[in-house]
Amino acid sequence: MSIATEEQTVVERVEKRLYIGGEWRDASGGGRIDVIDPATEEPVCEVADGTPEDAKAALDAAVEKQAEWGSSAPNDRAGILWRAFELLTERADELALLMTLEMGKPLAESKAEIVYAADFFRWFSGEALRTDGNYKPFANGTSRVLVMKQPVGPSLMITPWNFPMAMGTRKVGPAVAAGCTIVMKPAQQTPLSMIALGQILEEAGLPGGVFNILTTASSGATTGPLIEDPRLRKLSFTGSTEVGRKLIEASAKQVLKTSMELGGNAPFLIFDDADLDEAVEGALLAKMRNIGEACTAANRFHVAEPVRDEFSRRLAERMGSLKVGRGTDEDVKVGPLIDQPSREKVAELVQDALDKGATRVVGGEIPDGRGYFFPPTVLGNVPNDARVFREEIFGPVAPVGGFSSEEEAIARANDTEYGLVAYVFTRDIKRALRVCEGLETGMVGLNQGMVSNAGAPFGGVKQSGLGREGGHEGLEEFLETKYVAVNL
Repeated sequence: MSIATEEQTVVERVEKRLYIGGEWRDASGGGRIDVIDPATEEPVCEVADGTPEDAKAALDAAVEKQAEWGSSAPNDRAGILWRAFELLTERADELALLMTLEMGKPLAESKAEIVYAADFFRWFSGEALRTDGNYKPFANGTSRVLVMKQPVGPSLMITPWNFPMAMGTRKVGPAVAAGCTIVMKPAQQTPLSMIALGQILEEAGLPGGVFNILTTASSGATTGPLIEDPRLRKLSFTGSTEVGRKLIEASAKQVLKTSMELGGNAPFLIFDDADLDEAVEGALLAKMRNIGEACTAANRFHVAEPVRDEFSRRLAERMGSLKVGRGTDEDVKVGPLIDQPSREKVAELVQDALDKGATRVVGGEIPDGRGYFFPPTVLGNVPNDARVFREEIFGPVAPVGGFSSEEEAIARANDTEYGLVAYVFTRDIKRALRVCEGLETGMVGLNQGMVSNAGAPFGGVKQSGLGREGGHEGLEEFLETKYVAVNL
């Protein structure tokens, strides 16, 4: 089968309609959205463009199913999640190709995301059996305290385009395990992966109405009324801090329980005693995973002065050797950015740094031709006032600056309103612990460039978000605590 034929077959297997109440249906207004391949700027297909009426129908279905699903057997929920895990694993190659077509990342990275996404279903299939409370005596000995956990209820989920499958399973897994029903609004740019996930959950036996999918080009107009609806009890959002602030404000009216996984500005600290080979490998992973389009991507490199130039040189050699092209092509390591505005912002940040005195070590210029490509770029001697040190890049650009002391490194790392993740490379265990304790982030990668793990609590502090996803903490986000005072 030729690549073109294989691509067509994969796209044809995916539904293009809304999924509401266990039924696939066209949008009430008949509208359609183009799904664009960012490597070619050509349409892949069209999907339904949901309306506010469709959004209400999705919430109606979730509300109607909540009581039944909330009282379902944990074993049944666990079994559905496990079957969905197996199906995701079996179809990893097909799902990876679908993701690459709509999002652009190389096939190897897309497949790695499918494996990562499936792992959330495997993890939360176990957590479905661990919704526990406690029972203990009152201090006076005559009464008892009974604490129980119950599903929070119908939940709205809004997922981003950069990890179109994993950001879904990281939310859906704990919600299903806890007994919550769902209205899912995937990103306009990447709806196909989420639709494919809906088909898999349907095949795995998830009852109709538990998981409802609303694809739409009008996010505010469709989800806004849902957030104002008193029947909705939970909002889980992954995206920019700017949008997250607006959603938090909108959620205040109904005092919604919210989870917010927002922006980042991850510092990558390299001390002069670090293993430089390991630091370069870690930097390459932390910077270039997902073409740099990740909230966990290393956004700024603070390197001890004695090793700064050597690190910049080695990193530039590695990044400059990465093949750029369409993600379906063999040996391609760097695909396109998601769209033209994203590429324009990356180019603007690079130019600002150069204008302020930074040096171009490698890359930095938009190539000719179609597709939203930007080359892997390393900038040296970046001044502290450069925007590239202040703003989330979301692209394959590594700005490097120096520091002279441990205290300065921590201060520079914390000099941001964000606090999602930081990376630290040092062989001094005492320094490692001091720095990890001093960093104002929700996560730290110590001598490694990857922190994502289905069994660990993912999330940030400051303006990087609220709540945690993954681990047992991820399940707690979809549970309410009820206390019963028992008179004996």
